[in-house]
Amino acid sequence: MGRYLEAKCRLCRRADMKLFLKGPRCITEKCSYAKRPTPPGMHHNQRKPKSSYYALQLREKQKVKQIYGMLERQFARFFRLASKSKGATGRVLIQLLERRIDNVIFRSLFALSRNQARQIVRHGFVFIGGKRADIPSYIVREGETIEIKAKDSIKQGIRDNHEISAKERSSPVWIQVDKDNLSIKIVRLPEKEDLAVSINEQLIVELYSK
Repeated sequence: MGRYLEAKCRLCRRADMKLFLKGPRCITEKCSYAKRPTPPGMHHNQRKPKSSYYALQLREKQKVKQIYGMLERQFARFFRLASKSKGATGRVLIQLLERRIDNVIFRSLFALSRNQARQIVRHGFVFIGGKRADIPSYIVREGETIEIKAKDSIKQGIRDNHEISAKERSSPVWIQVDKDNLSIKIVRLPEKEDLAVSINEQLIVELYSK
């Protein structure tokens, strides 16, 4: 599976907003974006040129890809799936992205970052309906219950993640979290107002519709 291996803090500076890609570091004085909220590159001090509408569309797509830790091919597959589904494409796309199982683990506060959530899934600690779910892009459904099963030492580490994460963010209302039993229930489908960051999904729809 392809992964982005370059400096993640550059992505926040390019998007001109915190994408929270490095867990607790993003809320400390060590945050690179807090130190240098300017675009990366040697010419960042020059006057910023006005962006074209296409550039805004492209930047929004890149931002969303980076938030969810996806590469172009996988993101395009999600968009095709959203476009073939019933309902507004942008709304369905947001629901699909939020329902990725690695994102659900992250939003449930059991991981400090989506990368860490992806590791929890990849290592085989996540089960749905008694069956192991080890594919991070698996899309959970309404009513499903997700359980994390592992050795006691690993479970305690995940509970510690929850305590650390709870100091800086909260879990969304569309999921029900049981910290003691390390379980998550999907109460309903997510909506745009449940997002932790601002996303203009219409720009992405327009970009792919060209």
